[in-house]
Amino acid sequence: MALQIGIVGMPNVGKSTLFNALTKAGVPAENYPFCTIDPNVGVVAVPDTRLQQLGHLIQPKTLTPAAIEFVDIAGLVKGASSGEGLGNQFLAHIRDVDAIIQVVRVFQDSNVASSLAEPDPLLEVEIVQTELLLADLQSVTKRIERTERLLKTGERKYKEELQQLEQALSVLNDGVPLRETSIELPRELPLLTQKPVLYIANVGEDDAAALSGATKVMLQPLQQWVDEHASTLIWLSAGIEAEIAELAPEDASQFQEELGLVEPGLHKVIRAGQELLRLITFYTVKGEETRAWNIPKGTKAPQAAGTIHSDMERGFIRAEVVPFHVLMDCATFARAREEGLLRSEGRDYVVNDGDVILFRFNV
Repeated sequence: MALQIGIVGMPNVGKSTLFNALTKAGVPAENYPFCTIDPNVGVVAVPDTRLQQLGHLIQPKTLTPAAIEFVDIAGLVKGASSGEGLGNQFLAHIRDVDAIIQVVRVFQDSNVASSLAEPDPLLEVEIVQTELLLADLQSVTKRIERTERLLKTGERKYKEELQQLEQALSVLNDGVPLRETSIELPRELPLLTQKPVLYIANVGEDDAAALSGATKVMLQPLQQWVDEHASTLIWLSAGIEAEIAELAPEDASQFQEELGLVEPGLHKVIRAGQELLRLITFYTVKGEETRAWNIPKGTKAPQAAGTIHSDMERGFIRAEVVPFHVLMDCATFARAREEGLLRSEGRDYVVNDGDVILFRFNV
């Protein structure tokens, strides 16, 4: 199953607009809360200059980028953990994703309804985090009750689990998300504050290329908070990004240049999404297709082969590996082999970002 990033936030902050820009899926982005009821899922290609360079070198018939799945989740409101605003349903959708992007509103627009009297990015972050903390407190409390009953079996693992759960309950009560701790909890317990989070400030169109003084002042408390919590904040104009996404490539480049944008803000979001999921990219160049593949950092060669096809993992023999920059210098796998630069790696090899790999396997 592909790793997913859920786009969350309060109503009318620009979540669906950002999702539309990322996926060109045409999801409704109307001016009222809960326009998005069921989560929309979109597969987004990862911008990759290395893949483009490999394409120029190898000239394959097909050039296929890696992809990330984004999920547009409806607005989360204060009280969601108690069922407000379809809260239970929305929290369940968040539980299903692997990481979270929270979009916060920084733009001023009297025509777009807001849950707050005035844009307050830090308050939005605090409201959403509080709801996720409260939901996790409920989940951990229920699990503690279950584990206490299972202690009667005398199995040591339940005593250790209870200690971990009580530790988690303590930090959650202190308002600390579990991702900021080293507490190990049962894998089958899907806690919301364990998930890594990226914050996106949706600024006005006038701030698309450079932040004004007023916008900088509004973002300063949030930036400080994000820095203290070892997270990342990206700013962009979702409206402008959606416009760019609808244009032909040549027109999009011209529009970006007119606005003073070095690259689409979406590219920053996608790259940050890869980092959020701790993904690296390897490449295959066999046959008529040159392709990029995303895998979690630390993946070994057989499991990397399994992302292509399960038969390749089961019948794995070895991986013939050459780093991207070495292949670019050598121009072909054959020359890399002749010069002794093509390595033969076994089952314990941990794939590196940028590896170009030819897998050998039994069918």
